Amino acid sequence: MNAPDPTFRPLDPGRINPMDPTEMAWWCSQLGCSLVELNAAIERAGEHVSAVRAALQQARSGA
Repeated sequence: MNAPDPTFRPLDPGRINPMDPTEMAWWCSQLGCSLVELNAAIERAGEHVSAVRAALQQARSGA
């Protein structure tokens, strides 16, 4: 995956759009995760950023 555009900002900063590769790359950089991890978190928690953050933290803690 290429580095995200440094000027990019999502249209809705509270939701992750999994259909937009540019947005997915940006969120990966913001959340410090891989695309695989981000997709898995979205599958578990939905597209709301706070829920995805919680799912990523839960996955990292092994819970």
